[in-house]
Amino acid sequence: MATVTRNAKIIFGGTVLLLLGFLKEMMAAKNYTLKPRVVLPDDYVKEVRPPSKKGTPVVVEFSIFVVDINSINVEDMDFRVDMFVHQKWVESRLDLHDDIFEDGDDHVILPPEFFDNLWQPDPYFLNSKISEIATLTHKFSSVTLYKNSTVRYACMMHAIIACQMEFQLYPMDIQICPIYIESFSYHNQKIRLKWADNGVTINPELKLLQYNLGQPLQLEETDGYMPEKYGNFSRLAVYFRFERQIGHHLIQTFAPSTLVVMLSWFSFWLGLDAIPGRVTLLVTCMLTLVTMFTGMRADIPPVAYVKALDLWMAGCMMFVFSALAEFVVVKVLDVQYQYQVNKVPKVLPMRISAMEKGQCATVANWEGGTVNVRPRKPTQTPTTPGQASLQGNGGPQPPPAKQPTRRQSILSVAWTDTDTGIEKIMWREIDKMSRVIFPGLFLVFVILYWPILIFKTS
Repeated sequence: MATVTRNAKIIFGGTVLLLLGFLKEMMAAKNYTLKPRVVLPDDYVKEVRPPSKKGTPVVVEFSIFVVDINSINVEDMDFRVDMFVHQKWVESRLDLHDDIFEDGDDHVILPPEFFDNLWQPDPYFLNSKISEIATLTHKFSSVTLYKNSTVRYACMMHAIIACQMEFQLYPMDIQICPIYIESFSYHNQKIRLKWADNGVTINPELKLLQYNLGQPLQLEETDGYMPEKYGNFSRLAVYFRFERQIGHHLIQTFAPSTLVVMLSWFSFWLGLDAIPGRVTLLVTCMLTLVTMFTGMRADIPPVAYVKALDLWMAGCMMFVFSALAEFVVVKVLDVQYQYQVNKVPKVLPMRISAMEKGQCATVANWEGGTVNVRPRKPTQTPTTPGQASLQGNGGPQPPPAKQPTRRQSILSVAWTDTDTGIEKIMWREIDKMSRVIFPGLFLVFVILYWPILIFKTS
């Protein structure tokens, strides 16, 4: 009898535990399924926008907190942004009871699943390539309901935004990249998008590698006609100003190229007896600039217009090429000078021999490519007294030859300075002038290049 009683008690206790567990599950399911009905009336239709006065659109306020901006890709002309997006609007159809709010709070935070039961605005990023809500174990989003029937939806998003970049001023270019937000289905008579008071804020710890982010950001609220959707739609725009930092290019581009150009000027101090060294120096400088220019072009997409960096590299290569062309000119002048110097000993004996035989009345004196003519003294003796008396009494004498002045033309390969009497050789004078002219012209190029570039950037 005692055994039967004990078994009955065990069966009764197990039955009670099963009933309590079942009731707990039922209460949990009831709370989960009925929770939206506590807030939403029975006649609530989530596909219909909240009611408003006749002709008044529903105002949806936007605010964005930019967490990070990375992967500014100049080849694909886009950038990636991680941000918190907040939307706020008034849903007058909500039936909010005080018992759902905690003591002292004017709002309640609900899980993202509750958002599926509400009417939702349909904004999208007009110029985004990819946009998605961040997820880990679930979507990073939440819904907040306020006592005044305001709905606030927040989520963390990743987006890749397209940006039409211009590189005329590269590497001091400034890229203006907008983000456009627009309603997809509701035109401006149904929904009006508006920036909240805080608008768009930037993470104060945000740092970009090659850019400075201009502050403050420019915000706009416009209405744009969309021909593919046949209507005017409310649009929000925020413009990010990316100013490229010049420090990297000063160290990697401008300073080395300037040193290479200055290195090419050392050839003006090398004489023509060091031809291999002079040619090697200039050709090496030219190849260094070409290699540097080719490497820099890999950092930006191939565009059809001329960039500021192209002008700089073209100017540097032009100066090195001009130094190489100057070497060719002075070498040609030196060859002509050596030819004339070596020609004098061969020509002068022939002239003297012809003079002694009476076949030539002048002696050619070759100095620097010019000929000075000196009259030949008479060698014939009078054969009769009459002839002697005629010559002695002022008879006809040969007119004295005029002494031609020395030519001092720039085309002369050599000449004698009339003041000092020192022989001047053309190619040496060109080298001396190049030591001053080339640095002076490069200084003028730098003085014109940088102020114009900075003026256009500003």
